[in-house]
Order: sequence, then C-alpha cells, then structure tokens
Amino acid sequence: MPPTRTPAHRLPLQSNVFLILLSLADGATHGYRIRQAVIERSQGAVQLDPGSLYRMMARLLEEGLIDEADPPPRADKDDDRRRYYGLTKAGRAALVVETDRLAELVAASRARTARKRPRHA
Repeated sequence: MPPTRTPAHRLPLQSNVFLILLSLADGATHGYRIRQAVIERSQGAVQLDPGSLYRMMARLLEEGLIDEADPPPRADKDDDRRRYYGLTKAGRAALVVETDRLAELVAASRARTARKRPRHA
C-alpha cells in the first residue's frame, strides 16, 4: 500500500520507529542487525524483542517507510533465509524531517536552559 501522508504528518515518530529508520540510513540490512543497532544507539534503553521488531517492521512496510531489499554483495555467505530491509524515499524523508524536528527541540532547550543557569559567585 503506498503511503498516503507526507513525512510531516507522521511526526513525531515513536522512538522505536526513529531508531529503526536510523539503523537503515547507511543501507539495507537484516532484522537481527537492525535490532542490534537499535540497542547500541539507545545505549541499551530500547530492547526490542524479535516479535516486537518484526511487528513494527511489518507496519513500516505497510506504511511505505521501508521495503525489502536485495542483500548487499558482502552477504554472499549469509543465511539464505535472511530478509533485508532498506529505507524508501518516504522513509528517508520521514527520518530527515524527524531529525530536524528533534534538533530544533534540542537547540530550543539548550537556549532556554542556558539563560536559566545559576550564576556562581
């Protein structure tokens, strides 16, 4: 099913979705590697069990944010049962828009907290 909404209408992305999309930003990979990247990038705060991961991946496939991809050339000796996933154009756009939104929030927060820091005598 093709996506029916623009990336801005998907915001804010759930943190799990953001981390999954981010794990695919450098290229297609398989589910286990996506799971490991999410754990690494969240410093262990997000632990997706395989069932949750694949349910989310199915939803992202349906929404048109990711698609199945051919294995990269270096995957010749991989398990033939592995399925690889990559970002679609809509998925990359959603990732960029969400990254920009989060950067703006961080910048606003830093500006606000910098003004309110106590002065030391």
